[in-house]
Amino acid sequence: MKKILSKTGSYIACAILFIVIITTIVCLNQLGTLFKVGKYDSTDNMVETIMAKSATPGVAMVVSERGKTEYKNYGYADVNNQKRVTEESLFELGSTTKAFTALAAILLENEGYFSLSDSITDYIPSFEPTIKGEKVNITIHQLLAHTSGIPPWSIRLIPEGTTDDMLEKTIHNVSDIVLDTYPGTAYNYATVNYDVLALIIEKVTGKRYQDYVTENILIPLGMTDSYFSTGQEKESDKLAKGYRRFFGKSLEYDAPRYYGNIAAGYLVTNSKDLERWINAQMGIGDIPDHLLKAIQQSHQVDIKTAGYEAENQYYSFGWSNDTKKRVVSHNGSNPNYSSQVIIDLEKQQAIFVLANLNSSTPSLIANNIYENMNGNHMNKFNYDDVYHLIDLVFSFLVITAIVILCVQAIKLVRIKLNIKDEKTRFRKLIGSSIALILSIMLLVLVMIWPYLLNYNYSMIGVWMSYSVYLWMGLTAINCMLSIIINSKKIRIIRSSE
Repeated sequence: MKKILSKTGSYIACAILFIVIITTIVCLNQLGTLFKVGKYDSTDNMVETIMAKSATPGVAMVVSERGKTEYKNYGYADVNNQKRVTEESLFELGSTTKAFTALAAILLENEGYFSLSDSITDYIPSFEPTIKGEKVNITIHQLLAHTSGIPPWSIRLIPEGTTDDMLEKTIHNVSDIVLDTYPGTAYNYATVNYDVLALIIEKVTGKRYQDYVTENILIPLGMTDSYFSTGQEKESDKLAKGYRRFFGKSLEYDAPRYYGNIAAGYLVTNSKDLERWINAQMGIGDIPDHLLKAIQQSHQVDIKTAGYEAENQYYSFGWSNDTKKRVVSHNGSNPNYSSQVIIDLEKQQAIFVLANLNSSTPSLIANNIYENMNGNHMNKFNYDDVYHLIDLVFSFLVITAIVILCVQAIKLVRIKLNIKDEKTRFRKLIGSSIALILSIMLLVLVMIWPYLLNYNYSMIGVWMSYSVYLWMGLTAINCMLSIIINSKKIRIIRSSE
């Protein structure tokens, strides 16, 4: 029987070792790409270098300088079918959608539907957030500037779903939320702010949010390919496939739908339509007077009500606004798409970059394009992309967990205790008992750590690399094996008394 167990352990160890070798080769191959210097001597080389290092499948961009527009497209909208990105390829914008929602709010104020100083409870009576046990009022302006006090982690309260009542459900979930700060006292970016705005827009217009924005912003600007992703629409064949990282590679990923969050991140558009959008911000093109006025208002910053981000940098009307340089910008991230827009209102320069992977790639590319347009050197790829780092770190942790699993499997079938005397028996008993307690503690920590960081399992599953879940599963198995092994050791030690 011992020989059979020994052979079984050896087979398990060999199988696991084979898996370790394969996964290590994959990771080392990706690391080779990551640490290669790459080329930054031209726009094309810079973009291709950053895409390779970040494993981004496809990138589309539109660049406008004093009304002269250029489209640039790289990589694939659909890797499996080798479908290239074009200026007609559609991408989800993520949070760069917020500028459209803020513009809708300005239009409605100009039309007399409400005042930005109005309280939310004037339109949504059930919305009663608290701080220190006290009910407080939040104004529309505070929603626009992210100074409402609603905590950033509230994103996890947005329910998944595609039915017409999802916006109402989203707001219901945050209606009695405990605020981080008193409204109007501090800037704290929380995507739910703009979902609350969407419901107010629906209440005062009697229309669905997406219908109002389409009729009053998208169509007047000629953005005829653009639409809001609610999950109810038929998927366009021009929609670029979304991706997520796993072990340094990009895998096709059809992310869950959040109808209740469309005003904060789910406008779907392409480079052709975004040309009209960024030029409209600079006053270029045929724009209705009332819309042009509202756009210009969206670039104005009232320091008393705007969200303070840094020196000369304020959040206002869906834009991060550099008041000194007169540059407005914003980035966007959805689980499988990302974007970045930079508009220099003074120099009439604009860049909008789209990617079908959640990463900092659009931001790195857009910033380099902007620097290059102004005669400065382009910056090399840096490693501050949170999602990229999470994938790399947990990929290595997965390999480590597999190695530990290999060792644990061998230990399980070859438990040997050499007890020479009472002192040795006592030492081994204490050692095994401590190992047992630590294994139980680690198992509990692995299971609850998302909640300690104000996350949950759903957020990890939607936003992070698959390697996180894989590591959690392997580590949990290792903990349970360690519990079994040390429990057996304790029984053997006690039976030897």
